[in-house]
Amino acid sequence: MPFPLEILGYVRNSLYRHLKADSPIVVAMRILVADDHEAVRRGLRALLETQEQWKVCGEADNGRDAVEKTKELKPDMIILDISMPTLSGFGAARLIKELYPHIPILVYSMHRSQAFVEEARRIGVNGYVSKSEDGPTLLMAVDAVHNRRSFFAA
Repeated sequence: MPFPLEILGYVRNSLYRHLKADSPIVVAMRILVADDHEAVRRGLRALLETQEQWKVCGEADNGRDAVEKTKELKPDMIILDISMPTLSGFGAARLIKELYPHIPILVYSMHRSQAFVEEARRIGVNGYVSKSEDGPTLLMAVDAVHNRRSFFAA
């Protein structure tokens, strides 16, 4: 009988907390990036993978594909754009949170509307960062959300 995803995620996160700095075991955080612009996905991959223990395990170019890739890849975290074809990022986030409530989601969007931020919170998204923020802010947001803290940039 396979382990429930919650248990596997707990085990992976426990390994992060218990590894010593000189430990030879490295467990990478697997991130799914969903954005309808290829250049944005490439840029996110390049930025995220500057962090030694972070790995982009997959990419999606629309909301429906983000849900399917989540089912297939079981990432540790998802970075999700709001404005995508086929199914919006909010629609994808709702479905993902219903299926996998333990997978943290960070919205990365060009929309800076307070109404969008409030909608993201209602859905259960763990963080929201505007694409106008700098790289270090995005990296801080990813780290916070991965460590089960919320991060909603001003």
